[in-house]
Amino acid sequence: VMFSSLHNYLNNSYSMKNFKMQYIAISYSVSEEVDKGTVVGNLAKDLNVNVRDLQTRNLNIVSGYSKKYFEANVKTGDLYVNERIDREELCPNTIKCTLNLEAILSNPMVLHRIEVVIVDLNDNAPSFVEKSHSLNISESSPTGEHFLLPLALDADTGSNSVKTYRLSPNEYFSLDVQSGGEHSVYAELVLVKALDREKQAVVKLILTAVDGGKPPKTGTVQINVNVLDVNDNTPSFSKTLYKARVNENAPAGSLVIQFNATDLDEGDNGRVIYSFVKRGNFNPADVFFINAETGEITVKGNLDYEAQSAYEIHVQATDRGSSPRRANGKLLVEVVDVNDNTPEIVVTSLANPVKEDAEIGSVVALVTVTDKDGGKNGHTNCRLIGSTPFKLTSNYKNYYSLIVDGPIDREGCSFYNVTITATDEGTPPLSTSSVITVRVSDVNDNAPRFLEPVINIYVKENSPVGARIYTITAVDPDINENARVTYSFDGESKGITVTSVVNINSETGDIVSLQSFNYEELKTFQFKVQATDSGVPPLSSNVTVNVFILDENDNSPSILAPYSEHGSVNSESIPYSAEAGYFVAKIRAVDADSGYNALLSYHLSEPKGNNLFRIGTSTGEIRTKRRMSDNDLKTHPLVVLVADNGEPSLSATVSIDVVVVESTADIQTQYRHVPIKEDSFSDLNLYLLIAIVSVSVIFLLSLISLIAVKCHRTDGSFSRYGPPMITTHPDGSWSYSKATQQYDVCFSSDTLKSDVVVFPAPFPPVDGELISINGGDTFTRTQTLPNKEKVSN
Repeated sequence: VMFSSLHNYLNNSYSMKNFKMQYIAISYSVSEEVDKGTVVGNLAKDLNVNVRDLQTRNLNIVSGYSKKYFEANVKTGDLYVNERIDREELCPNTIKCTLNLEAILSNPMVLHRIEVVIVDLNDNAPSFVEKSHSLNISESSPTGEHFLLPLALDADTGSNSVKTYRLSPNEYFSLDVQSGGEHSVYAELVLVKALDREKQAVVKLILTAVDGGKPPKTGTVQINVNVLDVNDNTPSFSKTLYKARVNENAPAGSLVIQFNATDLDEGDNGRVIYSFVKRGNFNPADVFFINAETGEITVKGNLDYEAQSAYEIHVQATDRGSSPRRANGKLLVEVVDVNDNTPEIVVTSLANPVKEDAEIGSVVALVTVTDKDGGKNGHTNCRLIGSTPFKLTSNYKNYYSLIVDGPIDREGCSFYNVTITATDEGTPPLSTSSVITVRVSDVNDNAPRFLEPVINIYVKENSPVGARIYTITAVDPDINENARVTYSFDGESKGITVTSVVNINSETGDIVSLQSFNYEELKTFQFKVQATDSGVPPLSSNVTVNVFILDENDNSPSILAPYSEHGSVNSESIPYSAEAGYFVAKIRAVDADSGYNALLSYHLSEPKGNNLFRIGTSTGEIRTKRRMSDNDLKTHPLVVLVADNGEPSLSATVSIDVVVVESTADIQTQYRHVPIKEDSFSDLNLYLLIAIVSVSVIFLLSLISLIAVKCHRTDGSFSRYGPPMITTHPDGSWSYSKATQQYDVCFSSDTLKSDVVVFPAPFPPVDGELISINGGDTFTRTQTLPNKEKVSN
């Protein structure tokens, strides 16, 4: 409509021959119900046009709406509201409401598309469809029972729609407010105290709906709770004996008689249902049908006077109370003799089963209808009952063909019960029905289907060769050979020969390993599996399989030079005058594993009662705890244990003899050189000190920036497990963890040497890992395993 109005305007105002059009889009927003004249925006400013040119260039606002909601002031260039705007009238039941306009300038011709977003105001209060709502609740209802309450409607949307409900104070009920989805909230009445009809027959409540506006608006409805009585009256028949007459061969549904029983109770306690009573070998339901609601008895089966001339029927009337009461009535039915021959249906030929791809018009069966009666009573008509993809066509007189009349799908329905009814032309007409079961045979029209588009398999390293790591399953809705699926590899994986790593059982889909995986050599690989059925022609589909190797703690820590392991003893010297915290030595070790399996901790063992040294659990620095005393030994044998954090933990040890000497001049070490303090402080020392401090500050700033970038960086296709986490250890070190890559960055704050140790995590990771060290130098570990993927042991 808008472009039609625009076209008419251009045809009436301009020659369409020689002009060049430009098209620029502008967006504004305005609240509904604002006053007329409210300025939405300045077109001259937003279109980059001089205000004086707007009038000379004949600025015009065109829209396709019945009202001209916006107009432009050519003197100021302002776009202002020209008509009252009602968002609920313009855009009912929509989240976003926009009005599209066109601003047209001539000389040269320029078209500007203007989109005005109408912002919703909370100008509608919640309302209920009905002013009052009634609930019927039995006085025997248990406490805790829920009853659904009316739903409030609010023409506003979003946060201005209905958000909650309130109930007026009372002693019998409470309110349970439930969220029914993104756009609806509903309430249920909960019985908290047993009802007593004799005490209070009607409980009146007020239900209030509150929207989310500021300030909120409300709407109310009155709830009338009618307390129902318990069942204390028995139904009663109007007669002790009923009599009726019916013709034999009366058509099904013919009325025989109507029973009438009354109950003085109210509601369900006074509502009566009827049923037959089986007595001996006779079941009235085989011959007659009784309407449970009305008490009408109609003919159901074939009445044959020659077989039985009368029936004695017992009927039971039962009310619908929670503890139902019953009464019995008696009926004598006399059968009146009439013509009793019905048509007979014979299926002479049946093509069974029928292929599901059978063409329309294919013959399924030949049907013959006969009637022993003569004249009109022997003339029959045949038809199908119900909806099936078949139809009957007449061949000659009483001979019919059952043919395919629509598409057949075995997966939708594997067989059809086709009901054929034949009726003669007697008065009254007699009829009979026959049901033919047509089975549908399968054709291969469905390809195997995998349950998941991508399969992720997790395998621990060092798993035994030949172990089953996963079972691929594809389903085929066909049957027999058409549904028998075989599995095979589809193509080759990039960078690896799949058949040398894993094998797949073509019958069961079991994937077994052909080698023991080593996480340090191979972390992940990918391949495709194809599922093919055995139909003719065969159909197939494939699925992508990602195999991830999980790291195991199979590498012990290795102690680095200058210290060695395997029981060798190393020697260090410290002066007798060493203060508490004096640096003795630093043990360094590495672990070939990843993640927690490569996170190392250092522990110190010294002679009992000595308690002279301590070691940083994460830095490996050995320092003195206190000053020397005359009672201390001159040589202190220490054993340092380096353990990883795997399960089970692996470790390595190194022995160090710490010798106490009288002065620092006697200390000889192969890796620590303590500088000699100079007596004077020159300008050169000052410049060197400034340079060292500057470099250190730049290094720290760079390191902090690197950690910040790592924390906020989004990784590749596997970065979907969790955000990074950083924790600080008591000794000054940091632990850094991210979903797809984990680093432990350790800083030493009290040593002559600063080290940065980075431990890469295994891939792919768990949802998040965090290691912290508490004040007691013990490890606390928080780990969440994958919750949606398969892990093979």
